[in-house]
Amino acid sequence: MTTAELHRMTGAYALHALSDEERDAFERHLSDCAPCAQETAELGATAARLGLAVSVAPRREMREQVLRRIASVRQASPSEPEPESESEPVRSGRARLRARLLSRWALAACVAAAAALGGTTVWQHQRAEDALGQARRAEQGTERIAAVLAAPDARTRVARLAGGAAGTVVVSRERDQAVFLAAGMTHPPAGKVYQLWFDDDGTMRSAGLLDPGRSDQAVLLRGAVDGASGMGVTVEPAGGSEQPTTSPLALVDFPA
Repeated sequence: MTTAELHRMTGAYALHALSDEERDAFERHLSDCAPCAQETAELGATAARLGLAVSVAPRREMREQVLRRIASVRQASPSEPEPESESEPVRSGRARLRARLLSRWALAACVAAAAALGGTTVWQHQRAEDALGQARRAEQGTERIAAVLAAPDARTRVARLAGGAAGTVVVSRERDQAVFLAAGMTHPPAGKVYQLWFDDDGTMRSAGLLDPGRSDQAVLLRGAVDGASGMGVTVEPAGGSEQPTTSPLALVDFPA
């Protein structure tokens, strides 16, 4: 499946119209394509809002009322034979009873369907809103990273990491921020994560985590540079640590 084909799947993905194989391929593509992530989120939010516009949430007490009314009337068995000696009024009464029962069961089915539709629509709306929020945060993160890389006073330092990986740190003193660009990072061991640190003249301060599923990535270090002399990378338990628990894979001095 080509990248061009994947770019055209945003609408089908937002409407849950892809096969399992196509969905898996598109979600792998989505993790590395910010424009597709944003477009998918916006399309999903639009679809959810259209659904909300025509759905009506049932009253909370309606289900109990319907079930209570159904339980109060005995349902005649469809296979139950009618006595031959019944008069016309009796047969008419039975017919009216069946009609009332059928209408009540139909009402219950409609209520259940409406409740399911409303719940599904709200769920889809929430998923769309979550995806849109993620796309916006990703876009904002990309903009902040770009601002540091493009800062007039940006300075760069390159370091070699284990396994042939490379790390580049870019520091802007004016913006008081730093970006770490990783290339060729191997996946950390199961249950572990790469953690970044500011080196405050020997005291390590957490600066965020790398995505363990990506070998190439750019990360805005969390927090201000605030006079730090450099940064480090360690392997830590999933979720990170308050202080380094392993020897650094790399220690990089910030450029002057």
